[in-house]
Amino acid sequence: MKRLRVMTIFGTRPEAVKMAPLVAELSRRPGIESLCCVTAQHREMLDAVLRIFRLRPDYDLDVMEPRQTLSTITSKCLMGVEEVLQEARPDLVLVHGDTSTTFSAALAAFYQQVKVGHVEAGLRTYDKYSPFPEEINRTLVGDLADLHFCPTPANRDNLAREGITQGVFLTGNTVIDAMAATVREDFCFSTPLLNQLDYRNRRVILVTCHRRENYGAPMAHILTALGRLVENHPEVELVYPVHLSPVVREAAAKYLSGRPRVHLIEPLDVEEMHNLMARCCLVMTDSGGLQEEAPALGKPVLVLRRETERPEAVAAGTVKLAGTEEEAVYRLGAELLEDQAAYGKMAHAVNPYGDGHACRRIADAIEWSFGLRAEPPEPFQA
Repeated sequence: MKRLRVMTIFGTRPEAVKMAPLVAELSRRPGIESLCCVTAQHREMLDAVLRIFRLRPDYDLDVMEPRQTLSTITSKCLMGVEEVLQEARPDLVLVHGDTSTTFSAALAAFYQQVKVGHVEAGLRTYDKYSPFPEEINRTLVGDLADLHFCPTPANRDNLAREGITQGVFLTGNTVIDAMAATVREDFCFSTPLLNQLDYRNRRVILVTCHRRENYGAPMAHILTALGRLVENHPEVELVYPVHLSPVVREAAAKYLSGRPRVHLIEPLDVEEMHNLMARCCLVMTDSGGLQEEAPALGKPVLVLRRETERPEAVAAGTVKLAGTEEEAVYRLGAELLEDQAAYGKMAHAVNPYGDGHACRRIADAIEWSFGLRAEPPEPFQA
């Protein structure tokens, strides 16, 4: 009997982290032939994840180039994926989230009349320029997809408001599945500084700040506030893995370089990031994924953005929106450092994003949708 051919396509580190456990789950299904294609929209950071999860792609488009633009990435991914699909002829293409790779791969599959499954579907801010370009990417993929794998009930409800009710499955988020394989008490960091920090007696703040919509004044305000937090709280050590973007590196150097107890380090691979999160006291980030990952480890998150497509975390109390204004960022950071009750309330809130079985539910949903399974999967209970 011919197996169902499923191709998973991704191109950035966050996508790889969340798709790697799904690729592994699909590979264990006897009725599925699992194929993997990477665009390498982010080359170095992607490769680190592939090594950690021992994942060898069947196709590698290697599209990354210095100072690439959104148009460059999108056009190269679209043309490259088209060629791969013509050769591999999959029955289903799986894409993740909201990157340029995600949109390009879904569009290429549509042009080839190949069904599309959207992992982490239904996230919305309803502001097309924030996050940019992610909000439009995921909205367009929602229109192109045949199967929609929603992490939370709110994501499912967003799709329903847009008239998308068929092929929708509530699964939880695959990043929780991934963390089960990465976080260890005896983990040894490859960055010597991270092994030397006194996590027990110091207050280590993990920072990431790299979003395009934060370039310029917002990033300047955020980084200035971070500098003030360190200066006014002598127990704090701030660790900032600086994104490879030249814009981000220039800003980090301008506002934070040379300050005592501020550690500007190279980007971390997923294992190091997860294990640093497990040891820090607080996460301040404009990333999407960290809003899901840190609460699973009991770490409060301040989101350095004006809005979030993950309102479930705000409602659950694991995340607060800090915005990008200097005073607000400083005030909320200081509150969590100085007010034990406020810190404990966030640290002990229940993570709404998953139970570690999202990949199983997605694979079950695919099998059911293609007639390989008698019953649909039980939905994730948040």
